[in-house]
Amino acid sequence: MKNCIKQLLFLCMGVALLTACNDAGKSSEKTGKDTTSVTMSDQKMDYPYTIAHPDYWQTGSQQNTMNVLKSLKAWENKNMDESISYFADSVEVQFDGIDKKVSRDTLKAWISPSPNIISHSVKMQDWESVISNDKKVEYVTIWYREYAETAKGKDSVDVVNDLRMKDGKIIGIDQYTRKLH
Repeated sequence: MKNCIKQLLFLCMGVALLTACNDAGKSSEKTGKDTTSVTMSDQKMDYPYTIAHPDYWQTGSQQNTMNVLKSLKAWENKNMDESISYFADSVEVQFDGIDKKVSRDTLKAWISPSPNIISHSVKMQDWESVISNDKKVEYVTIWYREYAETAKGKDSVDVVNDLRMKDGKIIGIDQYTRKLH
């Protein structure tokens, strides 16, 4: 019985593979081009919501991503002078309950790790750099989990930072957090 099932399974997989290969070959021959990938710009979407500039972004600068990640790494290592060096002289800050433009020195005081923290670390989950189609607006978005330990115990939070960039410097930061413990 087991042999019959194995043989049937093997036969079905073989037929499926041959069918898939033949279908892919036929579609390329009929159209004369590869039709296996379609870019978003090829499709007109009828979204259920409207915004001023739909599908407005394209992949942005890797250097902007590097600057943001270096700033976060320096913060994680408690090197605040290096961390803040990637920010402009004034920064638009949007944290929970805060929405204002502040100087780099004020931001440094706000984001410096508390002396109560024994240790903290970051586990990066993902990042993306984008630039608007008209090349006027650039962002780097990072997703990470932050871990902290104090005398009272351990804590962790999921963080999403949208960092607005200009000339390689961070000019704005919108932070979204979700406390885990």
